[in-house]
Amino acid sequence: MTASFRLQRLPSASPAIAFAARIAAIMLGLFFAGLVLAVTGAKPLELASEVIGSSFGSSFGLQDLGVLLIPLILTGLSVAVGQQVGVWNIGAEGQFYAGAFAAAAVGLFVPGPSIVILPLMFFAGFIGGAVWILIPTLARAYADVNELITTLLLNFVAILLVFYVSTSAWRDRTANSATARLSAEIPELWGSVHWGFPVAILAALVIAGILAFSRWGYEVRLVGSNPSAAHYAGMPARRHLITIMLLSGAIAGLAGMLEIAGTVHRLQGGISNNYGYLGIMVAVLARNSAVGVIFSAALMAFILNSGIILQTQGLSTSAVLAITGLILFLTAIGDEIAHYRFARDKV
Repeated sequence: MTASFRLQRLPSASPAIAFAARIAAIMLGLFFAGLVLAVTGAKPLELASEVIGSSFGSSFGLQDLGVLLIPLILTGLSVAVGQQVGVWNIGAEGQFYAGAFAAAAVGLFVPGPSIVILPLMFFAGFIGGAVWILIPTLARAYADVNELITTLLLNFVAILLVFYVSTSAWRDRTANSATARLSAEIPELWGSVHWGFPVAILAALVIAGILAFSRWGYEVRLVGSNPSAAHYAGMPARRHLITIMLLSGAIAGLAGMLEIAGTVHRLQGGISNNYGYLGIMVAVLARNSAVGVIFSAALMAFILNSGIILQTQGLSTSAVLAITGLILFLTAIGDEIAHYRFARDKV
């Protein structure tokens, strides 16, 4: 009797192996990036020391990471929530802008004390994101229109809408292409990190708990993994699809509200910094786990912050983007490799 071996893909990877594969992929990406930098005449070890020291060696660096984490957690959570029913919400960027727009409307034009205005802005941002995904939701639920196209195209509408109102209709004449400062602001928690930080983490944990331990969460996961079984069991698949898509958009809208109320304090073009698109990568790296989004968002925040630091050291934007893309690419490959094992066949 002889034995042969073949590669077999398992439906899930053990957490230890997945973690080890991710660390190995990141280290490999950094190694290749260091080789490229060395060839171009840079000093990779000195640059690495500067990045680590600037990111973790001072309260200012840690605050920068915390500020980046807030929108990345929420946009990543937005995409991950949609994936629970097999929906790709590519429109988190537009929903981010829509939430920021709705919250800014309240902050600019509704009078009242901050203790009243902030909850109204929170609610407006949440609803704004949900409204922005409403048409793609209904189109997918009732006409089976692919949400990839509809959510993506609405991104440009929201971005241009915010650009228009912040440079014309709502522009503050003392500001440069932005509105006046909002009347209410989220209080600071630590330095530049505001109370949106624990809100974002709590949102991820609450969503994770609901999906894992509630009947609704079980039905949603079943609809996403096995629609035929869900239909046979009499579960309201269409209703769950609509609910999840609206929740996905609302979470991205909340990210926009927190950004303008806690960090920028004005509505202006380019407010997102591509957080909606980066949220797609955060969700993919987290394998659509609501808790995993927190850790993958932390990795993404570190990579983004490292890119900013490298640019201050003389590296071009193109080089920074190339290094970032290489690390993310190898990390995605490492996550996929973690699912494979050698299976033994007896002949």
